[in-house]
Amino acid sequence: MAKQDRAVRTRQELICSAAEVFDRRGFMSASLADISTGAGVSTGALNFHFSSKKELGETVQAAAEESLRYITTACTESRPAPLQTLIDATHVLATQFEENVVLRAGLGLDNDAAWDGGAELWLKWRGWVRGMLTIAEYEGNLAPGVLPDDACATIMAIVMGLETLGRKDHALCSRRVVTRFWKMMLPGLASEETRAKLEAGGSESVARWDEHMRNADGVVGRLTVKGCTGCTGCAEEP
Repeated sequence: MAKQDRAVRTRQELICSAAEVFDRRGFMSASLADISTGAGVSTGALNFHFSSKKELGETVQAAAEESLRYITTACTESRPAPLQTLIDATHVLATQFEENVVLRAGLGLDNDAAWDGGAELWLKWRGWVRGMLTIAEYEGNLAPGVLPDDACATIMAIVMGLETLGRKDHALCSRRVVTRFWKMMLPGLASEETRAKLEAGGSESVARWDEHMRNADGVVGRLTVKGCTGCTGCAEEP
């Protein structure tokens, strides 16, 4: 069991190292040598767990997708109004842009010209955003004349822009910046009655879900266990 635990830890460290290298250098310039060095293991150990750099990229994106799903599910399950759910999710996402290199790398690969994976994380995020706006429209929460597609395009442009700017300076995609965006956006987006109930700075649920993400051991940890090849293979790790 100890050998299996070691193999799971090694796999997790490799995923995190790959994410850091992809995030810093891009997919094409990332080398397996840099990734194995960052994880503190040999290239032989890396090759035991991953057959290629592309498989590493796919695993990083799968972990990033799980992070994204965790954020949207958590914010939705707290059951605020749909627009507050959307606001809260963007606040949690802003924190994760800074703290979660796996999520950042996975989203970065989506826009990397050298990457041909099919995760399409931004497209999935867009689908969730539009879904929240469609619910808001159905419940009469949107201002007169506002269409979900138009609002979705604006929110997507801002969130993707903040993520890009945040790669140079984390302060540019901070929760403070997200709050300013919503303060400008809500007067034109939400009905007057709905707007009075919304918190542009995020509801009290945001701090709770931020903490859950930090303590989740998890998104990468859960994925490495799923991806582990089993007791026999783990016991044979170099």
